[in-house]
Amino acid sequence: MKTHCLLSLVCSVAVVAALSAPPAQAAEQKGAKSAKSDAAADAKVAGDDASFMKGVAIVGMAEVKLGELAAEKAGNADVKEFGSMMVTDHGKANEALKALATSKGVELPADLDAKHKSAYAKLSKLSGAEFDKEYISEMVKGHKKAVSDFEKASKSAKDPEVKAFAEKTLPTLQHHLERAEALSGAAGGEKAKKGA
Repeated sequence: MKTHCLLSLVCSVAVVAALSAPPAQAAEQKGAKSAKSDAAADAKVAGDDASFMKGVAIVGMAEVKLGELAAEKAGNADVKEFGSMMVTDHGKANEALKALATSKGVELPADLDAKHKSAYAKLSKLSGAEFDKEYISEMVKGHKKAVSDFEKASKSAKDPEVKAFAEKTLPTLQHHLERAEALSGAAGGEKAKKGA
């Protein structure tokens, strides 16, 4: 009889313990999920800011790839030097952007879009003076848009860190645009001399 009572008591304790454990575990799991969703909510940035970051990532990758191509295919030493500057400066900006995106929970594209792949394919078939002209033309056009986009983000980005990234990067892009325009003018001047 004592064995039966003892066994009943042990079973009762086990049942009570089993019944009370899942709610406690569920509460812990719920708390963990809540903390994760709070962190995700904190990490998210406004749609426009995220779109800006994703667009910048694609352009930054393109600038590095095209800069590497310029170092290989350009005929003009200044154009080669400009390409090297693109690799260095945009490489640094790309790293800063990746760190920012990671901290904000924004997944950046891993590859170029169709537009930039097409520009790369076109330029990769050229070399010498022909490459220089097309590459610099692409750099002027691309940096005009980049400067405009970064000016806008430096004023209207909702996330303060995205805004700070845009403000910090903008002077470098403005310098790139000035150099590209100067190289474009120099190429035009060389053409005029050759045609004269």
